[in-house]
Amino acid sequence: MQIRETAPECIKEKIEPVENGGFRFACHPGVVCFTECCRDLKLLLTPYDLIRLKNRLGLSSDDFLDRYTDCGFDEDRSLPRVYLQMSQNERKTCPFVSPKGCLVYEHRPSACRIYPIARASRLHRVHGLVLENYFILHEDHCMGFKEEQFWKMDEWLRDQGLEDYYELNDLWMAIVTHPRLRNAHLPQKQQQIFYFASYNSDKFREMVFNSRFLSLFETDDNEIEQIRTNETALLKFAFKWMQFSLLGEGTLKPRTL
Repeated sequence: MQIRETAPECIKEKIEPVENGGFRFACHPGVVCFTECCRDLKLLLTPYDLIRLKNRLGLSSDDFLDRYTDCGFDEDRSLPRVYLQMSQNERKTCPFVSPKGCLVYEHRPSACRIYPIARASRLHRVHGLVLENYFILHEDHCMGFKEEQFWKMDEWLRDQGLEDYYELNDLWMAIVTHPRLRNAHLPQKQQQIFYFASYNSDKFREMVFNSRFLSLFETDDNEIEQIRTNETALLKFAFKWMQFSLLGEGTLKPRTL
């Protein structure tokens, strides 16, 4: 897949192929550009990113969205997207960065985890497999490439703790990139469905348990307990609901009346 065709304009000329089976890179306070990459970003947050961050900060979904995010729409369709809001200072720094580094490091977003690598991925609609390629995002300010440590790609992904992120991100990607939503202009009600099912887990849980929702769909006791107590399970259930309500497919089935 040609990442330069889909990458944001600001990074298209900075993407390079991975050579020699890996890359040299290290980031630590001793590198002169330390935290330089943590400013003036248009950083898209995935649903799982948001859950990890708001739980780390002890905030409700509403409070996190109000304090730390901006909402916009992608260029090709009317799907709302949530971006991390930069601080209102001269350098437009990430709200979670300090001179000593990231304050939420263990729960940092997937885009931060994989840096300086860019991942191009798509879902094979016939076989259901996620196809992926990796590229180096070589920004001029980054001195980490001059360090001696060499990473194979699988070592880097494992070291950065991306397995759980990719599992959830790929489920969401299957919805966002679905052909039925390509160049679609969703009515406001469906935009709202997408927004709070993706980003507002507290409101989605309220809808599931404080409405007739569970009486309308087939769910077993074990699944109900999981989505009541486990936010990862709740997010997966939200994806199932979006597949049903936005795409007319998936495994969520209405009850037979």
